[in-house]
Amino acid sequence: MKPAMIDSGRIEAMIAQLRAAANPTANRPIAGVAETAAAEKVAPKLDFAAALKNSLDQVNSAQRSSEALTQRFAMGDDSVSLSDVMINSQKASISFHATVQVRNKLVSAYQDIMNMSV
Repeated sequence: MKPAMIDSGRIEAMIAQLRAAANPTANRPIAGVAETAAAEKVAPKLDFAAALKNSLDQVNSAQRSSEALTQRFAMGDDSVSLSDVMINSQKASISFHATVQVRNKLVSAYQDIMNMSV
């Protein structure tokens, strides 16, 4: 049973977006044909709610698969080794803790925005 993992391509795309947002003048084309080519290759807009839900679903899936593997091992399934159980358990734990940290950062950012004076 394979645990659900975050696609490395999606992570690289997110990192590229963050870098582009941090330095918007570095990726700006000079003029002419380059501008029209860049305009045609605009990345599709990502929905934050959908991305967040997808990430939470992946964490939930990892936890469920870890729990199922643990139950199979506890019931005496010879095809499941202790190392597989421990590795899947740690993967689920790490993904859960990372999700909690992201949530904490989002709540902190929200509170900072709400405390700003207009």
